[in-house]
Amino acid sequence: MNNWRDRYQNKIVAAGQALENIQSGDRVVTGHACGEPGALVEALVARAPELNNVEIVHMVAMGPAKYAQPGMEKSFRHNALFVGGTTRKAVEERRADFTPCFFSEIPRLFRDGILPVDVALIQVAPPDADGYCSYGVSADYTKPAAESARLVIAQLNKNVPRTGGARIHLDAINLIVEQDAPLIELPPPKIGDVEKAIGENVARLIPDGATLQLGIGAIPDAVLLFLTNKKDLGIHSEMFSDGVVVLAEAGVITNRKKTINTGKFMAAFLMGTRKLYDFVDNNPAVELHSVDYINDPYIIGQHDSMISINSALQVDLMGQVNAEMIGSRQFSGVGGQVDFIRGASCSLQGRSIIALPSTAAGGKISRIASELDRGAAVTTSRNDVHYVVTEYGVAELRGKTLRERAQALIAISHPDFRSSLTSAAAARGLI
Repeated sequence: MNNWRDRYQNKIVAAGQALENIQSGDRVVTGHACGEPGALVEALVARAPELNNVEIVHMVAMGPAKYAQPGMEKSFRHNALFVGGTTRKAVEERRADFTPCFFSEIPRLFRDGILPVDVALIQVAPPDADGYCSYGVSADYTKPAAESARLVIAQLNKNVPRTGGARIHLDAINLIVEQDAPLIELPPPKIGDVEKAIGENVARLIPDGATLQLGIGAIPDAVLLFLTNKKDLGIHSEMFSDGVVVLAEAGVITNRKKTINTGKFMAAFLMGTRKLYDFVDNNPAVELHSVDYINDPYIIGQHDSMISINSALQVDLMGQVNAEMIGSRQFSGVGGQVDFIRGASCSLQGRSIIALPSTAAGGKISRIASELDRGAAVTTSRNDVHYVVTEYGVAELRGKTLRERAQALIAISHPDFRSSLTSAAAARGLI
């Protein structure tokens, strides 16, 4: 590897030239979320008139996803492993596909040839002195895709933070496009009174020294607001955002009490603002790894006091969780929810929490439902659920009968729906 600089120069091409190597019928995996290689994706879309039936595989797209827009069907077919805002309509209109899969198992789809990868489009930081590039803000499935692909095309971007953990040597990259661009940023969500009440209820379930998994959005960020008096919290999470940085700088998150990977922020990907990216850049306490390690329930369960915090669209009176569908419409995906719920179950003093507002649609719909919507999938089974939290309180379901579960869930539903939920529970023989 000593002469990597000479080999590096021979691999540098323009984006358009690099993407000429993609052929009709190829399966292309793109870097995830804020790690999306924008210049490469734009160059791929520009080739639409020349291509037929190129399958584009990824989870959440934070870019515009032009390949999933109407009129692109002949050239591209998106295969969503998690449905996001820019791809949801394409999936709903059957112009794109959805593949159900636990986040932790996506690397296996690539490595075992279940979804063979023809081309991986990735974005990385410039090489270090030994020729290694950091995956920056997306190692999750991006690293396994690059290791499994016939062809790896990388956008080298000086704005990508250099994070510890997963990395790729320039010798493992076939073509390099040097193009700097600002990273995609995710602005902090607005936190209202409902989210604050949920955050306060969740925070009461988190002891000092706990290791946290947090999702993204107003509720996880609201939880962080109420942890300022906690001590020695740790992070082992598929992702984290700006709110974690605030608590780290305040000395609340230290990672000192973590049972494994002590002293380290461990994640598979990052989504946030420049504040987050600057915090993780060359920070020896931050490591990103592929999701088959971070989300492995066996690894998660090795942390004492592992607290998993996830959200949902609905919870029925038996405790079944729907976190991904509105009726028969695929809204998102399972992501890492089940991975971490099962991992937290294996943890000594571990707890898994489903946190959600009590209502939707401006208060017209109860999220605590007598039954899940017709056509909706069960994301997390009733056997796996520990705690359900709304702004009205905490329902502990573990070890509870169906009657006790229904009563506990009705008690944390919105008061406007408690009478109808009680009648529905009685009609079903739950109470």
